[in-house]
Amino acid sequence: MMQKRSGTGQQAEQASSKRPPKKVSEYGRQLSEKQKVKEMYGLCERQFVKFFAIAVREQGATGENLLRLLESRLDNTVYRLKMASTRTQARQIVVHGHILVNGKKVYSPSYQVKTGDVITLDERVVQKTAFLDQVVEKRMKMGIKVPDWLELNKKDRIGRVLREPARADIQMPIEEHLIVEFYSK
Repeated sequence: MMQKRSGTGQQAEQASSKRPPKKVSEYGRQLSEKQKVKEMYGLCERQFVKFFAIAVREQGATGENLLRLLESRLDNTVYRLKMASTRTQARQIVVHGHILVNGKKVYSPSYQVKTGDVITLDERVVQKTAFLDQVVEKRMKMGIKVPDWLELNKKDRIGRVLREPARADIQMPIEEHLIVEFYSK
């Protein structure tokens, strides 16, 4: 037999829902931003720290360097070229050896693409019509725009890196200065 909830329990629930949300500390904001970017690009902490260390050593703003390095990863580039539906799927496509960079198979999703690189699908993948229809063609038909730093030949499924990605090319609301502050402690 079920008992009816008392009125005081319901009142307590309503009162607790009317409390103002807890203020997030500066550290909490920094950590949250770092976790958001890590999750967005599908990286573990160790990989993210390595990219941050590289960004610190390069000239220019560390936050912008970090975002440029993350955008230049091969798995992200494959995703941006609309050859995969998600970054996770793009990562898997790269790991399985379905992507060629300048005519050579690359198995590392963290491979850094450079200006002038040509990214194509492996010939064996092009013959798999089910894969092409369900993954590549499906996304290429969407109205998603390829970033200005990349060029896509939809018919031949060939992507070309025109230049390094700039901060303006990243449309996601990322506050990279919070990540820099987080690691600067």
